[in-house]
Amino acid sequence: MGTNERLREAAEKLALTLSAGGGMQRSTARVMTALVYTEQDTMTAADLGAELSISSGAVSTAIKHLMPVGLIERVPAPGSRRDHYRFRAGAWAALMSQQNTLLATMHNAAQEGLDATSADTVTARRLHEMQDFYSFMLDELVPLIERWREQYAAEHP
Repeated sequence: MGTNERLREAAEKLALTLSAGGGMQRSTARVMTALVYTEQDTMTAADLGAELSISSGAVSTAIKHLMPVGLIERVPAPGSRRDHYRFRAGAWAALMSQQNTLLATMHNAAQEGLDATSADTVTARRLHEMQDFYSFMLDELVPLIERWREQYAAEHP
């Protein structure tokens, strides 16, 4: 098996993992992994459609899902009338940083529940555990991501 086939197989395997276990739409996962695994600096929507044998609508939908979460970015391509896309540097840390919103939402939901229940109830104990967990995660995730960024920058100047 040649390098290109092995890369294509690895990309498809990751896309399946992201769609089956990660909740991502399959075509969105395939577009993302195509941009991760390509040896090109950028790809157009037409390039992605041709590479993956999917419709332009599927590529467009995938791009609309991947750009707002910071996984891919549109980049200028002088002399080209088409939009060019690439997998964004630092995307993994940015994606994990966005989990802070979910963590804060869950923390706040626990507080709302605690405000609505009596202190010495089974419900309150569960909600305190939920709140404590999300407080811990909020406190730990930000410095953890920052340490990773610092370490990565030091190792990859």
